Amino acid sequence: MSIVEILGVAASVSLLAGWRLYLCVFAVGVAMRTGWVPLPDHLMQLDVLANPWVLGVAGLLAVIEFAADKVMWIDSAWDAVHTLVRPVGGALLALAIVDPSRPEWQVIAVLLGGSASLLTHSAKAGTRAVVNASPEPVSNIVVSTGEDVATGGLLVLALANPIAAVVIALGILGASVAALVVLKRMLAKLLGRKAKTG
Repeated sequence: MSIVEILGVAASVSLLAGWRLYLCVFAVGVAMRTGWVPLPDHLMQLDVLANPWVLGVAGLLAVIEFAADKVMWIDSAWDAVHTLVRPVGGALLALAIVDPSRPEWQVIAVLLGGSASLLTHSAKAGTRAVVNASPEPVSNIVVSTGEDVATGGLLVLALANPIAAVVIALGILGASVAALVVLKRMLAKLLGRKAKTG
């Protein structure tokens, strides 16, 4: 696997960890343990994720996150707590994916992995805060379920096909930046209206 493909897998996993860190850890662990996703030999460093204890804790936290993310305002509190957790988790996942014999790439992976997770986490948290402003609870559940399905599907695709991982990483990156730009404009309009009425 080329360095571009390796960085593509690392970037995809890190970006997705900004949405669902525990699902990423659990899915990669299950893929390692069962072999249902053909992981390259290079990713065997991730075999610690296949440890039954790690799988158990990640699975439990993924279920808790799944439930918490469906409840209006609890999801925003969960996101607030995970503003530090997800970037660190994304950085560590990226570090585990990159070849340990190349320390320069490991440093780059940690820096980019943490930044990528923070970017997607920020876009997710901001978008969910806007969705929470809606008076009905259905949109929150729909958006959350969409994030679950997208994270799981894209994660499997990224692990199975390193070329797809590069495309996925670029797509998620673009969508996250676009979401942050839209959120910034919405906030500017809201603050502008409040200043006029205040």
